[in-house]
Amino acid sequence: MSADSQPQQQRRRWGVVVPLAVFAVLAAVFLAQLLSGRDTSVVPSALIGREAPPTDLPPLERMDLPGIDSTEFAGRVTLVNVWGSWCVPCRAEHPILMDLAQDERIVIAGMNYKDKPENARRFLAELGNPFDAIGVDDRGRTAIDWGVYGIPETFVVGRDGTIRYKHVGPLTSESVARDLMPEIEKALAEGS
Repeated sequence: MSADSQPQQQRRRWGVVVPLAVFAVLAAVFLAQLLSGRDTSVVPSALIGREAPPTDLPPLERMDLPGIDSTEFAGRVTLVNVWGSWCVPCRAEHPILMDLAQDERIVIAGMNYKDKPENARRFLAELGNPFDAIGVDDRGRTAIDWGVYGIPETFVVGRDGTIRYKHVGPLTSESVARDLMPEIEKALAEGS
């Protein structure tokens, strides 16, 4: 074996060992994440604890409800639910919102996201209207300000106008009992 072939063999070995080591490290990281027990569907929001973004959305036409004006959040605990008639998970969570609408301690504001007004009205006529206000975000710009990346999403806004909690995905009976209602109760207690 010549002296030139030894460095070439070492390079080949490193060419195999380094990618295998990188793969092993990445696999270990993914496995640790998988086994950690953390809910990977929970995405922290940078807005928690901050004032709700200034929002002034026009009302859904031909509905007898106001649009969304974030100055109206003051003094009330408000759920802001981002939804669309085209969103299948929004349809699935709708009965939960109808139940929440029975709680007179809270206000439910619906942010209608990138929807056609006639479709939104048809959706509400079919399933019922849980909202005290509906603001139309036809271009999705306001949802971006709120940090929405997929709907449905629901926010709890405290009496002081700060975002207390964010739920990503459709609300379920379990998520309401386990997460949402405790956050609503905390927000209600803070302002009394």
